[in-house]
Amino acid sequence: MALLLRLLPLALALALGPANTLEGPAKSPYQLVLQHSRLRGRQHGPNVCAVQKLIGTNKKYFTNCKQWYQRKICGKSTVISYECCPGYEKVPGEKGCPAALPLSNLYETLGVVGSTTTQLYTDRTEKLRPEMEGPGSFTIFAPSNDAWAALPAEVLDSLVSNVNIELLNALRYHMVNRRVLTDELKHGLALTSMYQNSDIQIHHYPNGIVTVNCARLLKADHHATNGVVHLIDKVISTTTNNIQQIIEIEDTFETLRAAVAASGLNTLLEGDGQYTLLAPTNEAFEKIPAETLNRILGDPEALRDLLKNHILKSAMCAEAIIAGLSLETLQGTTLEVGCSGDMLTVNGKPIISNKDVLATNGVIHFIDELLIPDSAKTLFELAAESEVSTTINLFKQAGLSSHLSGNEQLTLLAPLNSVFKDGTPRIDARTKNLLLNHMVKSQLASKYLYHGQTLDTLGGKKLRVFVYRNSLCIENSCIAAHDKRGRYGTLFTMDRMLTPPMGTVMDVLKGDNRFSMLVAAIQTAGLTETLNRDGVYTVFAPTDEAFQAMPPGERNKLLGNAKELANILKYHVGDEILVSGGVGALVRLKSLQGDKLEISSKNNVVYVNKEPVVEADIMATNGVVYAISSVLQPPANRPQERGDELADSALEIFRQAAAFSRAAQSSVKLAPVYQRLLERMKH
Repeated sequence: MALLLRLLPLALALALGPANTLEGPAKSPYQLVLQHSRLRGRQHGPNVCAVQKLIGTNKKYFTNCKQWYQRKICGKSTVISYECCPGYEKVPGEKGCPAALPLSNLYETLGVVGSTTTQLYTDRTEKLRPEMEGPGSFTIFAPSNDAWAALPAEVLDSLVSNVNIELLNALRYHMVNRRVLTDELKHGLALTSMYQNSDIQIHHYPNGIVTVNCARLLKADHHATNGVVHLIDKVISTTTNNIQQIIEIEDTFETLRAAVAASGLNTLLEGDGQYTLLAPTNEAFEKIPAETLNRILGDPEALRDLLKNHILKSAMCAEAIIAGLSLETLQGTTLEVGCSGDMLTVNGKPIISNKDVLATNGVIHFIDELLIPDSAKTLFELAAESEVSTTINLFKQAGLSSHLSGNEQLTLLAPLNSVFKDGTPRIDARTKNLLLNHMVKSQLASKYLYHGQTLDTLGGKKLRVFVYRNSLCIENSCIAAHDKRGRYGTLFTMDRMLTPPMGTVMDVLKGDNRFSMLVAAIQTAGLTETLNRDGVYTVFAPTDEAFQAMPPGERNKLLGNAKELANILKYHVGDEILVSGGVGALVRLKSLQGDKLEISSKNNVVYVNKEPVVEADIMATNGVVYAISSVLQPPANRPQERGDELADSALEIFRQAAAFSRAAQSSVKLAPVYQRLLERMKH
């Protein structure tokens, strides 16, 4: 019996088969959307589906949850209507669509699903109707009546003028010699048609839309006695050319043709796969400056990056785009492909002039604007698209713009325009050298920077990297936006101008008249050597005014006691470098004295122990200096702290007395005495 119980799950699994579970096979995106439409329509009766209809058109869509609440398709408003789900019909006097459609042959089913024009043209051929009414198992992707009506007159005339060849071949291309249901219509599937075994391209998208040679599947899985009918929104035609061959024969792709040949990507575009080419027309290439175009065309790596930025990794038909999508290119970048009414957009711009040119290995959309990736741009071009134009103007005025447009491996540390809201520095030798120190000698990526790393600049300085919990800083300036990595250079957008260190902490203090009393105090306390040697310090430096604000007696006592003075001064020195950009809501920084300093930031003002800092981020080779307007007191020296210690002592006495009282409960004489003591201590 035990053996049977162990074998029961195996027997169930074998009975269900490998593709099924107790819950049934996984549903396709189309089936999930249809299921959602059923759920939204069930209040109107059995087998009723909710559909979204574009206002002013005959376009209808089964709805998913997001679309249901947004009530928009390609930015256009929709109305909800309710109709019978595929395969069902109404019964007079009854709610919903309780009856299954009658099962008949393919020819008659065409009329039932609303493809009477296809039925009419089938009649005109001599061979096809008997085939559709006879034995067998077929699939037909039947164009809707509107699809036939939308055909150009000359195309339709050529079909109906030769019904037993042209029209018959066109209809046979819509047919497959077996039954194919939607659960088999996988993305990238090629079905063999009944016209010369030509392929029909199927794409099944995550939003539930299925396309057949880029025609949208309107209603699917209408069963017939000898097959199945799927209603589609276009008349489809054979395609025999791959993407490369279409580029070769289109006049508007003359420049693209030369670029593809120079890049060596023609092998990719004529090979197997399913790609989307956003193909720039001659007009698109003409829109960019000749200097930029010639530079890219003459640089094989930049050219490959440019072209790969126009190739999506999978075939994307226009009918599948009903809202914005982020799609990855072969270059690894992401393009925002969307729609606005009948227009497709790329990165929010309606630049697609011709869509859904089908190839054997994908689909082509013509675009009238070049999509240049960052990896094909100079530093100057990267900066032109960022909020650092003021910095770029400074480089131009200083005669340094050649560094931004050449092929040097550089990283530009460019402050935001907002940094210069109070004006820009005058261009002189000092400013030019400062700008040179905003260019690092190698092309960096911020994700590889580490704490303590040093970076060499064109100005000859070494800049330090500081990594904090929520910020990444280079000296006093922190990175304010994602990197832009160009062909040779990388752009770091920074939140302030850099101030490279000019000496040790002691050099900084000695060179600033505000700290003369502090310098004397440091010398008295014997800390000069500490603040001169290599290290990582954050110094909160009291100004002369801070010392003068102390009561004279207290100040004289402090300055006359070297040991106490050293203790106080060590409390002003943190044991690591903390620039203002690394200060969050609260940072506790251990001092050389041992106690911790509390550093916080609010409204761009830094506070230490709740006292505002006068000036932040005075950089030194061995640390950073903050000017403060008061002398900080360690916790043990603060009156409030001493009061807290007394309170703690009293509380401890109270606890001991309470314990003694509980132990003495057995003594009638002692208990009242200690009880009165406790009452007095409580007050």
